[in-house]
Amino acid sequence: MGRIVIVAYQPKPGKAHQLKELINTHVPRLKQEGLVTDRQPVTLETSNGTIIEIFEWLSAEAIQQAHQNKAVHQMWAEFDAVCIYVPLNTLSETGNMFAEFTPVV
Repeated sequence: MGRIVIVAYQPKPGKAHQLKELINTHVPRLKQEGLVTDRQPVTLETSNGTIIEIFEWLSAEAIQQAHQNKAVHQMWAEFDAVCIYVPLNTLSETGNMFAEFTPVV
């Protein structure tokens, strides 16, 4: 069974454009490794510029396999160069009954 995840990436100063470009390759690269489903990811932006990505891993096992995958580790290093991961509950929008975000296209 798939596992939908929501992750928030806060771009490092001056790296917002690079982060958005990298996110565009994220799920296709995971798909190439056989780790995610065909579900289209959703990418959103918060009022402070944090990017939220919602995507679906193939399974809980696929998440574990990612931690052993060299291509995934390389990709994670690319993310580390342009952003930091932040907990969803630190985003001001999540305090609202209906959290609103700007779609990233």
